[in-house]
Amino acid sequence: MPDDVAAARAAAEEGSAFSHPPVDPDTTAAYGDHPDQVIDFYAPRAERGPGGPAPLVVVLHGGAWRAPYDRRHVSPFAAFLAGRGFGVALVEYRRGAEGDAAVAGLWPDTFDDVAAALDALPGLAREALPQTDPRRVVVTGHSAGGHLALWAAARHVLPADAPWRLDGPPELRGVVALAPIADLAVAEKLDVCGNASLQLLGGEEKFEERRPYADPALLLPTGIATTLVQGRADIDVPQTVAESYADAAAKAGEVVGVTLLEDVGHFPLIDPAADACAVVAEEIAQLAW
Repeated sequence: MPDDVAAARAAAEEGSAFSHPPVDPDTTAAYGDHPDQVIDFYAPRAERGPGGPAPLVVVLHGGAWRAPYDRRHVSPFAAFLAGRGFGVALVEYRRGAEGDAAVAGLWPDTFDDVAAALDALPGLAREALPQTDPRRVVVTGHSAGGHLALWAAARHVLPADAPWRLDGPPELRGVVALAPIADLAVAEKLDVCGNASLQLLGGEEKFEERRPYADPALLLPTGIATTLVQGRADIDVPQTVAESYADAAAKAGEVVGVTLLEDVGHFPLIDPAADACAVVAEEIAQLAW
């Protein structure tokens, strides 16, 4: 496909995904003192599966870890999942420095927040969404949030001196990573999101030093069921990035599911108006139930 046609389609897909008005949560809870350290909770709006408490889906938003992109842009996606019978926990976290839209992520704050949010989630969810099952938790994330979802599921294989390391695997049914920035080195070579991976880790002088603490492709095997959902027409986070992670997992002795969607770019995966979003909900359901 010619570059101008691909760019036009990508712009149309992004426009559709961002055309939905934000959806307010049923309740919001703080997991820290910073304004960005909050979780929005959406109660399930339908019954699904074999009955009983609903699964809980943790959503980590994307936006290249940059400050202008907060959780509100995926609130329609969170509401969509709630309408499919899931309880949803939409996590906010600290991103790039406010006032500088070009800076991606904060080290170590971004990782501090995701770890703290997941650690606080069981207690917060029991109060906010008592109708959900704490034994049926699936983490999903889009783009940069897909990276964070994979990282959150790999904390038990972090280096021993990592402050976020867990003694054992987190209690998750699985991870569904959507067009994830799953291999930071490959993403950097491809200049994904304007060298966002490089910025996330603090620049060239820190990139290789910090990758073992932050790059999902180096944190394998996890022993947690993992599925990647990727549009073949994605020009924001190309298919190569997901495939590199899946290859690394295979070399580590772990099978990672990869669902490739034809004629789908980056944003339909979180667009309630797109067929791809329904595919995502089914992938989550397969792990949640």
